[in-house]
Amino acid sequence: MGKMDKYIHHWLSGALVGLFLFYGSIVHAVETPANKIGSALHSKMENTTPGQVVKAWVFFTDKGIESGAGFAKSLASVEQNLTQRVLDRRKRRGSLNRLVGNYDLPVFAPYIDSILSIDGVLKLRTTTKWLNGISVETESDAISSIAVRDFVESVKLVKTAYKRPLIYQEHQLPGFRKPAFSMNYGYSFDQLEQINVPLAHEMGFSGAGVRVLMVDTGYDTAHTFLSPERIVAEYDFIQDDSITTNQAGDHPAQDYHGTSTASVVGAAVDSFLYGPAYRCEFLLAKTEIYDQEIQVEEDYYVEALEWGEQRGAEVVSSSLGYLDWYQFSDMDGNTAVTTRAVDRAIRLGVVVVTAAGNENEEEWGHIIAPADADSVISVGAVSSSGGIASFSSRGPTYDRRIKPEVVARGLGTAAASSSGPKTYVSASGTSLSTPLVAGVAALIIEAHPNWSPMQIREALMMTADNAEQPDNTYGWGLIDAVAAINYSPQTEPDSLIFTNNFPNPFRERTFIKYAIPGDYDFEEVSLDIYNIRGQKVAAFTNVCSDCFFRWEPGPNIPSGMYLYRVNAGNFTQTGKLLFVQ
Repeated sequence: MGKMDKYIHHWLSGALVGLFLFYGSIVHAVETPANKIGSALHSKMENTTPGQVVKAWVFFTDKGIESGAGFAKSLASVEQNLTQRVLDRRKRRGSLNRLVGNYDLPVFAPYIDSILSIDGVLKLRTTTKWLNGISVETESDAISSIAVRDFVESVKLVKTAYKRPLIYQEHQLPGFRKPAFSMNYGYSFDQLEQINVPLAHEMGFSGAGVRVLMVDTGYDTAHTFLSPERIVAEYDFIQDDSITTNQAGDHPAQDYHGTSTASVVGAAVDSFLYGPAYRCEFLLAKTEIYDQEIQVEEDYYVEALEWGEQRGAEVVSSSLGYLDWYQFSDMDGNTAVTTRAVDRAIRLGVVVVTAAGNENEEEWGHIIAPADADSVISVGAVSSSGGIASFSSRGPTYDRRIKPEVVARGLGTAAASSSGPKTYVSASGTSLSTPLVAGVAALIIEAHPNWSPMQIREALMMTADNAEQPDNTYGWGLIDAVAAINYSPQTEPDSLIFTNNFPNPFRERTFIKYAIPGDYDFEEVSLDIYNIRGQKVAAFTNVCSDCFFRWEPGPNIPSGMYLYRVNAGNFTQTGKLLFVQ
């Protein structure tokens, strides 16, 4: 039964449950709750003919069991089935207040059955336990029947987008070795030296044992750089099998993008190509459909994140993004499905590095999801001289946070090619700068296995070359692998609310960094700033729960000591700011 076999794990059985759901659907089928249908899906429905197929997310209100002995027993069962590697990562680096939670429980099977029984619902595509939903292929006129189910929280369009292919060029330079280093980096020397990776290698860091999840189009597993012993697991979420290289039905170029990005993370081919994490382990997820251009499917992306986290992923490298059917107002760190899934992965202790996008010269002109996530490391692209690439997406997010976080070489970056097992090319795009940063993140994990994703993010940002004056072009700037490894984070992993600000003292602006651990879904996080007399001088609401916040006092605010307070539910944390002019 394919997908059905993977997802349907019945907690309750018998005709009584089915009868209850069926009867409930009849009772509630008088009128469609319009507020359950997302605006993008509603617009899509208005422009389709009856019977036309659409892809839709169906999110549920609960998982059929939320408390009591049964709930505790289910969580205990989940914990028993997690590997020790996953449990150790969650304990060391996760920011949740427990190792397992409701988000680990499978989607309630009777809810799935009920949706699939609706006339016009054609296929189950994916499930997401983190977000408690499924994606389906359905005739457009069946959407109303889905929305009236009382256990359905919302129905939304599965977003897709088209990303322009990488710009390939033949390499003109022969392989060479810089005499100061023991390794022959070949084509990759310049892009690694620019971010101080060769010196990190000389210090003994290689990414050994760190598990990197690649989320991309597919991979040429016969390429020289991708030795079988380095592949821990692979899965094709498009064809529902464990083959991530090209197979029957795939476009001939299906595997070229993923092959290139994976090689930039962790290739180890002497005299030709090295990645920062040249001894890392790979989890390969094939999620994207190649058809003229790269069609991005967000439901497969979410499914791949959950798959990788369960298999011990410590770093995610994602050179993909989503903008079709989204508005810029959705780039707020809380709306896009992929953005929400990325934040969940990070809370579970996984570092997620993603491309800022290649949209600066396009009509969209902004970053792309999930680069808008609060806790992600989004990456822009620079040239060999450090100048920003013209295509590299700029910030800010819709809620005015600075993006990208950092930059790396994404113009003429050396990479492997799927056109042959020993073929190398240069390519351009934030797709190429992203795996360089992901590889460095793996080195930091190797050096500091107890650091949280937010501490690793902080280390990369605060040691980059634009950290004193970050902006929406370069973010905090070009990363420095050695400086990041040697950085001392100012956050403590066991604090109730991690918080600090920098620079301090400051003249024009300061950045208040805070992260609220625990599995809390605060509807509103606020940040207030007071002078020493207790008068509130600034107030900000609906700010993110895990991010950097910039405060520029302005000409009417005098020099002196100020206090800031982060409020989240019943929790607060304060800190001091010293403003000097």
